[in-house]
Amino acid sequence: MPDSHKILNNTFSFHPCGGLYWHETDMLLIADVHLGKVSHFRKHGSAVPQKAIQKNFDRLDAIIKQFDPAVITFMGDLFHSSLNNEWHLFEGWVAKHSNRKIILIAGNHDIISPLKYETLQIHISDEWAIGNFLLTHHPETREGFFNLCGHIHPGVKLQGLGRQVLKLPCYFKTADQMILPAFGEFTGLYVLNPEETDEVFALTKDDVIKVN
Repeated sequence: MPDSHKILNNTFSFHPCGGLYWHETDMLLIADVHLGKVSHFRKHGSAVPQKAIQKNFDRLDAIIKQFDPAVITFMGDLFHSSLNNEWHLFEGWVAKHSNRKIILIAGNHDIISPLKYETLQIHISDEWAIGNFLLTHHPETREGFFNLCGHIHPGVKLQGLGRQVLKLPCYFKTADQMILPAFGEFTGLYVLNPEETDEVFALTKDDVIKVN
């Protein structure tokens, strides 16, 4: 796994779970967790295993243990739907991390009332500019800024011998943007086709590998 990656003289570390740690700000960036999605589909008859609910929280705890950030910023689509039982699990999870500042960059699925988040001391914003970096949910192009975003659930297709094809989630970096992989379970992915100048870092179970 690449230990770090430089962008505009700032250092970022990858993680196989899909988060991005920004050293200079002591901040962990996480996109598209989609909490509540498993419960939503189970409620409507889909055969999604119950243990997948806890797996999202286990993954969050694992990456936080790795980097011990002062700030956790969710890059949109933290919750997939309206309130369900997973909100109570989230309340308990937030209480465990009350020593950290938690921020939500609102996404298109974030329809839960901001008042619910404010009760948990979570700040909500549509975007966040930090120096020459712009944090958003949807990919944005803005002059003078490098955009860190989510929403796309980026993936990359790798060709093997014969007709073997492997699709993996990835960090997808262009000259002025990095799209973070979706963090949550059962989120799917959208395969992007990189140009020669793009950089792509694919996620495996235990590693992050540069493939372009």
